[in-house]
Amino acid sequence: MCGRSLRYVARRLAHPVTDPEVLIIGAGPAGLTAATYLGRFRRRTLVVDAGDPRAAWIPVSHNMPGFPAGIGGGDILKRMREQAEEYGAVILPGRVQTLSRDGEGFVALVDGREIRARAVLLATGVVDHHPDLPGVEQAVQRSLVRVCPICDGYEATGKAVAVIGHSDKGAREAAFMRTYSDRVTLIHIGPPEALTRREELDRLGVELVLAPLDSIDIEQDRVTALSYGGQSRAFDLVYSALGTSPNAELAQGLGARLADDGRLEVDLHQATSVAGLYAAGDVVRGLNQIAVATAEAAVAATDMHNRLRKADGQTVAD
Repeated sequence: MCGRSLRYVARRLAHPVTDPEVLIIGAGPAGLTAATYLGRFRRRTLVVDAGDPRAAWIPVSHNMPGFPAGIGGGDILKRMREQAEEYGAVILPGRVQTLSRDGEGFVALVDGREIRARAVLLATGVVDHHPDLPGVEQAVQRSLVRVCPICDGYEATGKAVAVIGHSDKGAREAAFMRTYSDRVTLIHIGPPEALTRREELDRLGVELVLAPLDSIDIEQDRVTALSYGGQSRAFDLVYSALGTSPNAELAQGLGARLADDGRLEVDLHQATSVAGLYAAGDVVRGLNQIAVATAEAAVAATDMHNRLRKADGQTVAD
């Protein structure tokens, strides 16, 4: 066994799953970044991984810092996972059913097993509302149906783009896509009165279609037919602007404050309104970016460590 493997096994044995100081819920970029920081702070850290993080859907990211040729979501997560484990973080497959207070700490029920921790980081992300279309998940994985124009709008430059929406969010996303293409169509599948920006769309040169969505056909790495109202059109790609739902139920059960959109409110250190409970990544704010999630996780992990140091009398007065 190589020296690195021996060090890793020794750290795992020294950091049993039953006795973490910090519990991280979620093994996406935010959770794994926090795990690396906390491991380097020499904190016993457990990451509960429910599987299928949102980042795993990324075919190739071209705006991930440090990877000018692009990198896939699976590779990003693999590298981040290896790095967290190198510094002793334990990653446990499972799902947290409940999270409650336990004195000044917390107790989590993970697949029927109680795990106690002094502090908790929620990196639980959001769930995308995909259009109800046959094969949409495969289309997302192939970049034919997309969910993040900030991430990959550049790759849509000059292409025929459709945006599917059911509110003014769709109008805003269609307007944003005009940065990259003059062939943008908004397909509004919601009630007509839910769209109030028609004149602005016309001014921006965005075509508007008010009709229910019927089907989408994908052939030869292209969205070849989008049918609506009995007509058929062809687009190079489709953006879904149907929104997301934050996975904030665990924090809500503890009485943590939520923003109007259901995401968690945090302070400048990523702390929620519940003492010892932190949050980072997509569950916190609307700019769903890996770079943002990792930055927030670094801030949260550092404050968690300093909070525990202070509680243990390991700091000096300011």
